[in-house]
Amino acid sequence: MYPILEKRALAEQIWLMKILAPRVARSARPGQFVIVRADERGERIPLTISDYDAAEGSVTLVIQAIGASTRKICALGEGDALADFAGPLGRPSEFVSTPPEELRRKRFLFVAGGVGAAPVYPQVKWLHERGVAADVIVGAKTRGMLIYTEPMRAVAGQLHIATDDGSEGDKGLVTQVLERLVGEQGRRYDECIAIGPMAMMKFVALATKKYGLKTTVSLNTLMVDGTGMCGACRVTVGGRTRFTCVEGPEFDGHEVDFDEAMRRQGMYRNEEQRAAAIEAEREAGHQCKIGLDK
Repeated sequence: MYPILEKRALAEQIWLMKILAPRVARSARPGQFVIVRADERGERIPLTISDYDAAEGSVTLVIQAIGASTRKICALGEGDALADFAGPLGRPSEFVSTPPEELRRKRFLFVAGGVGAAPVYPQVKWLHERGVAADVIVGAKTRGMLIYTEPMRAVAGQLHIATDDGSEGDKGLVTQVLERLVGEQGRRYDECIAIGPMAMMKFVALATKKYGLKTTVSLNTLMVDGTGMCGACRVTVGGRTRFTCVEGPEFDGHEVDFDEAMRRQGMYRNEEQRAAAIEAEREAGHQCKIGLDK
């Protein structure tokens, strides 16, 4: 069992959980993920690591309660425990293996959309600790949906915020901020790393391609079983079939077939809706039984 050391709300239906998992904490690197289960009958859920502390033995996850299984996990509290916590899985971010001297000569631009700010944070933090400059663009629908802005501000060279409604930062999309920085202001970056909704990453990659800016994207939202065996994470990259769970989750954004990836992402929507309906019926029955017992 893996105890929950800390739980707090970051935004509506978005929770931060710090889990006691010493072995994973000692081995984790930016870009990797874990597989968790709420209980012995629970679904395997792949979640990208949002932070880790080897000394404390803790791993931090950010979970959005959008389906039956993630809602079950988010219903747990401090002192409860997860049944399984497997990892770290996937390949670390490419820059982790770059020699320090070469890395410090580079300048990175990160683009995070929504919950994507959580897996971006450990990457920016890791670079900051090694003296590497990284600017960050964080986007969300509204100010209330922004997460990780203060921790990000502490490790980023410059933090730029964009909200759809203009309630904080620039009004508009993250791609508009990117175009201003690179296209209008002529800022030079060696690599862009984008993590967030699939459509956002697609348009970030289209924007950076115009400028010849190397772009890496994380396809973590495609993962289902986390081992590559189910095949749900298949994606075409550079004309080749790749498996996100074992060969990623990060790939060259200019070579990803995003249209195919978005179609694959929607394959299990009906199953998820059915699972949510079953869970709602089960909960309604449970509440009814409580009422009768009274």
